[in-house]
Amino acid sequence: MRRREFIAVAAGVATLPFGASAQQNIPVIGFLDLNPKNADNILAEVRRGLAENGYVEGRDFQFDNRWSDYHSERLTANAVDLVQRGVAAILMFKTQDVLVAKAATKSIPIVFWIGSDPVATGIVGSLNRPGGNLTGCYNLNMALIGKRLEVLHELVPAVTSIAYFVNPRNEAYSAAETKELQSAADALGVQLLIVNIATPNDIEAAFAKLLRERAGALFVGGDALFYSHRDRLAPLAAHHAIPAIFAAREYVTAGGLISFGTRYSDGYRLVGNYTAHILKGEKPSDLPVQQITTSELVINLEAAKSLGLTVPSTLLARADEVIE
Repeated sequence: MRRREFIAVAAGVATLPFGASAQQNIPVIGFLDLNPKNADNILAEVRRGLAENGYVEGRDFQFDNRWSDYHSERLTANAVDLVQRGVAAILMFKTQDVLVAKAATKSIPIVFWIGSDPVATGIVGSLNRPGGNLTGCYNLNMALIGKRLEVLHELVPAVTSIAYFVNPRNEAYSAAETKELQSAADALGVQLLIVNIATPNDIEAAFAKLLRERAGALFVGGDALFYSHRDRLAPLAAHHAIPAIFAAREYVTAGGLISFGTRYSDGYRLVGNYTAHILKGEKPSDLPVQQITTSELVINLEAAKSLGLTVPSTLLARADEVIE
């Protein structure tokens, strides 16, 4: 290279923002989710899992966050784009989305945290030896569906009709959840009113249907769409005076009545841990899929009081957390 050309190139590098050239060389982790509302809670725990293994954002890795905004075609395009970029790993948190990403790449590691059995849904071949390029964890939500309905029934034993919010677009998860819930409803002798919510725009109409059909209580499914909009669902249930049970404590801290399910933060942190192992060179196929087994019952006494409900002492005795 001629001296004049070298000086020109050097001058160009000097004008780059401090650390820009270094950032180009650190691994990029793709993050695919429905919308930015989920990002803060999820990424905080993912970062913690990475930090436990010595990985610090900005120094050892950077995120490339992509939002699908509930459009399946956008999700596919984002997954393909991350694959073409050659990211070090892709993180995903919804069963149907993981299947889309799996179809987009057979080589880039995919780390997931989902609510359904990854073997039954065809995501991995087995839990101990997942094979391929996917690994991660799944929660107890599917196994706890019947118990969650029992908790709601214990809280409002006189209710005979219970509405059930489900996302039909997440078919791989919703089909199994609906089957489990219907079986539990039959055993308890309560009628299940199935109400579909495919996008955030359906939420108001769902509550209108619930009221029109005179459902006495509400069971909100474990789909990521609902978790993303817990700040709308919990207050709306309270506004319409509908006793509602949710899958995670974050709904209750948003004003919801009661939740029973897996502690989501444990799963997000494990995703960070597994991502760190992959950055160290380990293969997803050698990392067994784990099940998060910690569950918790959270009760909001203030919400119960506003609904005119007296929480049975048996439920209070079993609660892991009571918000007063």
